[in-house]
Amino acid sequence: MRFTILLFFISVHCVLGEPLARDQFKGIADRPDRTAELQEIIAGNQPVPGGIYRITKTLEIPLAERKAVIIQPGQGAVTIIMDGPGPALLLTGSHEGSADPKSFQPATWNERMPTIQGIEIVGNHSQADGIELRGCVQPVISNVAVRWCRHGIRLAVRNRNVVISDCHLYENSGIGLFLDDVNLHQINVSNSHISYNRGGGIVVRDGNVRNLQITGCDIEANMPGTVKKTETANIYIDVSGSEFEKSKSIAEIAITGCTIQHSANYGSRVGTIAEGGANIRLRGKEIWPIDSVTISGNVMSDTTTSVDIDKAMDVTISGNTFFAPKPSNLVVTNSQRILVSGNTFNPRQFERPGTIRFENSKDCVLANCIMNDFIVKDGAVILRNCEGFQVRGNILTGCRSGIVVEGSKDSKIHDNLFRRFEGEKTVAVDKGSKEIDVRQ
Repeated sequence: MRFTILLFFISVHCVLGEPLARDQFKGIADRPDRTAELQEIIAGNQPVPGGIYRITKTLEIPLAERKAVIIQPGQGAVTIIMDGPGPALLLTGSHEGSADPKSFQPATWNERMPTIQGIEIVGNHSQADGIELRGCVQPVISNVAVRWCRHGIRLAVRNRNVVISDCHLYENSGIGLFLDDVNLHQINVSNSHISYNRGGGIVVRDGNVRNLQITGCDIEANMPGTVKKTETANIYIDVSGSEFEKSKSIAEIAITGCTIQHSANYGSRVGTIAEGGANIRLRGKEIWPIDSVTISGNVMSDTTTSVDIDKAMDVTISGNTFFAPKPSNLVVTNSQRILVSGNTFNPRQFERPGTIRFENSKDCVLANCIMNDFIVKDGAVILRNCEGFQVRGNILTGCRSGIVVEGSKDSKIHDNLFRRFEGEKTVAVDKGSKEIDVRQ
């Protein structure tokens, strides 16, 4: 009950759109504006003395002028209250090439590895952001906390070889880590807590993105926090907004060793929080689907759909633990070459449908998974308008229905084990399906 009340309070408070820094720091309006003072310290590449700094304008760091920059505290903790619109810190570099050394201008190396570490940024304006990077090479953001802003960290235009680690991006009204229509290859996100950001946890929207690695993070409750329907996800990879632009594409992603969860089952007595939300959502496009994605070794729970994939190819989902979906564990549509193997699916303490569904997809494998207590009656596993599938070596225990095949062809379903099965038929194939080889 205590958890429920706390989550409800946080959700309502954030939905109202009130800047929250004033709740922690009393008399903010009476604090002096220290923008100019802090700008001078940073421009001099000096450590920031410990203290609380209220600023009203963006602290701009043009790397072509300042060269290599390190923004870090001196003695004592540093908190920056952003009491105006825009990012508290904006680093702008001059790099226009790729990660290939041959594409670098000599002067760009003087801007190498701009570093932000060991500071806290708190928002006190509805349009305040934490950190924004543009045209940077080898930037490092570590040991940084951003909360009560709009977006925590925003990467825009073009960046290369980004490292974000050991950060806390918490309860921002927008997105925790936002790759906003950015041209970015090589980015590592690790060992961070990204939670309660109401517009999504890690969101990649359009742009040209390669080599995104997300590992060892706790990513949870990055949902609106209301019972309204949403498309939000804890990790949202979305290139669908540039449907006819082939130059905008996303590929080569690894999501490994994370806990990714909330919010559907917990924290509300009035209904499903963030109905429609997902833990991982991939939204590709026909002319260039999202491709080459590995989702491995994660623990995922407590969203409407745990993994939701549309218009993607060459995706591996292996060695993950799924629990408490509401209702679906996995939905794959309009995709090809999706390999799902070695996962466990269990509602745990809840009664949940737990569906695994493929539609309009081809050349996929569902193998060696354990599915427990799916209470759905119209198919624990559904293949609808699919072709070239193998469904093999799975164990279904305590499920109220089995494998349903509709309007599909050229597929094999074999060597699956059904235990404590409650349905009428383990494998049901409709008359519209052709060349379906079923063997128990």
